[in-house]
Amino acid sequence: MKRYNKVSIASYNGAKKYRWAIKMFVIAICMSLFFGFISQTLLSSMGVIIASICICIFIFFNVLFDMLGIAVASADSEVFERWDKEGVKGATVGLNLCKNSEKMCSFCADVVGDICSTLCGAGGACVVATITSSSINKNFIIFVSIMVSAVIAGVTIFFKAIMKEMALKKSNKIILKLSLILEKTLYHEKKEKRKK
Repeated sequence: MKRYNKVSIASYNGAKKYRWAIKMFVIAICMSLFFGFISQTLLSSMGVIIASICICIFIFFNVLFDMLGIAVASADSEVFERWDKEGVKGATVGLNLCKNSEKMCSFCADVVGDICSTLCGAGGACVVATITSSSINKNFIIFVSIMVSAVIAGVTIFFKAIMKEMALKKSNKIILKLSLILEKTLYHEKKEKRKK
């Protein structure tokens, strides 16, 4: 009987542990469907200039959230505990982020990162289609497609490499700044709702 109880408790803890992964699965599907619809409807009808601007925006968010994911994973929770005791603004939120680093990292690096990559691909396809619209040369179309994909991938990897170094070296400062922003926006709204 005791053995059965232990198995039940372990199974319950296991289910609770992977609840966040299931939530991320649902969020990822919903966001992918939404942004996939946007990419297929809006981006497909844009010109080269507008599509290129959109690609730059998607790359920026991809790099930014990748940096935040790495920063929160490498941030020192003990530092935030000390700052929280000293009354440093944003330290409480930062400590909360550090305690939930796997969730934050999963959302930033996986969910947002993958969606931005998908949107970059859709924007790239729009650029290729516009440039090669008047061409019937298959080799030229293939060449343009490869070049556009290579440029998008190269720019993304280049800025991610720079941001990763910064995220590792200044992880605590980055998370503290993020915490201050969240404290003034999302967490502030939650406090106001609780007061009401």
